[in-house]
Amino acid sequence: MNTQTDIESKSKSNVNVLELTPQKRRSTKILKSLLQSPVGIIGSVIVTIVIVLAIIGPAISPHDPTDSNLRARFQPPGYSDETGNYILGTDQLGRDILSRIIAGSRVSVLVGITSVLIAGTIGVIYGLISGFFGGLIDTIMMRVADGILSIPFIILVVAISGVVGAGLATLILILGLTGWVTYSRVVRAEVLKTREMEYITAAYAIGQNRWRVMIFHILPNVISSAIVLAAVQVGVTILAESSLSFLGLGVKSPIVTWGLMLADGRQYINSAWWMTTFPGIAITITVLGVVFLGDWMRDFLDPNVRGRG
Repeated sequence: MNTQTDIESKSKSNVNVLELTPQKRRSTKILKSLLQSPVGIIGSVIVTIVIVLAIIGPAISPHDPTDSNLRARFQPPGYSDETGNYILGTDQLGRDILSRIIAGSRVSVLVGITSVLIAGTIGVIYGLISGFFGGLIDTIMMRVADGILSIPFIILVVAISGVVGAGLATLILILGLTGWVTYSRVVRAEVLKTREMEYITAAYAIGQNRWRVMIFHILPNVISSAIVLAAVQVGVTILAESSLSFLGLGVKSPIVTWGLMLADGRQYINSAWWMTTFPGIAITITVLGVVFLGDWMRDFLDPNVRGRG
């Protein structure tokens, strides 16, 4: 009886394993890895909260982030009047700090994700072609990348802003067009290593052409490095957007950004500390969350790290 019971239980377990599709098995593997990583959990929670705030922000904001209430200027956290509660206080125009932080999350998420998509797409394609063909093509393409990298970032921002004009779209364009070099270098290094693998030689041996080998055999095996880099670069881009907006080179009012909030509050930092403290905390927590999530993704996607684990 025991033997028969063991056989039946093993059969059921085998059926359950077979019922799992490759997508479900991979999803289970990702979730298990994430739950085993405290850093990954913290990062994913922070990033999820920021994304949710960016999506449903207008529905949950206690006040309109652009509405002024001059009778409530420079009110500290916890202030309330007939117009409502101001949990994080108000600024020099009586605008609610909490509502403006929620509104600023939309710009940070939009700029961070869009800029990284632009930079990542350009950089992956550039690095893939450069590393795959090598020789003179690789030399020329890398010298072009070096030339772009040698231009000081602020000078490039000022030049593009002067030609195109400052604004949200310009900022996304600037960050996208200046950030692709990092991706190209990482992908190129991975391609140079991958193209010498035995399975690439086997692909040529069975008659596959160079473009097919590059797209279907090399690209899938180097893209994980670009994904990890992109996850980290989202945080870098959010920090860059805040810095440029703070310096007056990024997004302009009336669009609400965390960088502009810092710029508005810097002259009142001694008398109204909350105007700069809370936006600064929002930037810090968001960037740390993205970095934590990127750190977990690096460990999950790196086969060497998984092997040691």
